[in-house]
Amino acid sequence: MGSGFDALGMALAMHDVLEVELADDGLLIEVFGEGAGQVPADESHLVVRAIRAAFDACGFATPGLRLRCHNNIPHARGLGSSAAAVVAGIAAGYALAGHKLDDNALHLAAEFEGHADNAAASFYGGAVIAWHDGARHRAVRVEPHPELAPIAFVPEVTSSTATTRGLLPERVPHRDAAFAAGRAALAAHAVGNRPDLLLDAMADRLHQEYRRPAWPESMRLVDALREAGIAAAISGAGPTVLALPAGARALPEGLPLTGFTAHRLPVDLDGVRAEPV
Repeated sequence: MGSGFDALGMALAMHDVLEVELADDGLLIEVFGEGAGQVPADESHLVVRAIRAAFDACGFATPGLRLRCHNNIPHARGLGSSAAAVVAGIAAGYALAGHKLDDNALHLAAEFEGHADNAAASFYGGAVIAWHDGARHRAVRVEPHPELAPIAFVPEVTSSTATTRGLLPERVPHRDAAFAAGRAALAAHAVGNRPDLLLDAMADRLHQEYRRPAWPESMRLVDALREAGIAAAISGAGPTVLALPAGARALPEGLPLTGFTAHRLPVDLDGVRAEPV
């Protein structure tokens, strides 16, 4: 979320739904919606890997699995689809093994991603602050302000996290690091208590400008929204744009929205849910 790069995340009400059941042997995967016909249908499938990792953590084993994925989260758009898949798989694995989700499950999910902000948002719902204590990934939940009304502007083009991370410098100027620290702290406060401060709070100097060549249209939309007084930033690794207008205010005319689809998405307050069927 802008200044909260790799640290501040928010769960949006756009969900993938998985159906997982144990089988005597073999592996059957069906994928509907996003990724259908594109993602692997074997043990390398991300959800299957997450389920297997959860089984290992719980000391549980099964010879076979049946998995149906009903995917709604766009892939490679900066909306956390891979984190959602991992968290769903780990939640399913824990449930099938008869275990409750715990801090180790969050750490396990974050290990797939390398950082915990996306995984923690999917786990806990609401907003989260994530960090690594030198040994484990950790996170705390922040209760989001009820006036938050996120809008995700999802483009038709995709982006690779590995590619956009490659655009980031090894070092940043001290003034930019200090700016980022102050704005990230302000963002954590603004999300929970003062959404009127989000325009300032989401300003970033750590990653967006360095990545502008990767998604110029998205940055043009971020610039236009911010110039109109609406808090906006690149979502995750992009190229989706996340806007947080005050309340449900109407968007200004003339925004460069060609190629984008706007989704008004409430903040998801519950996080991942595992239910028997």
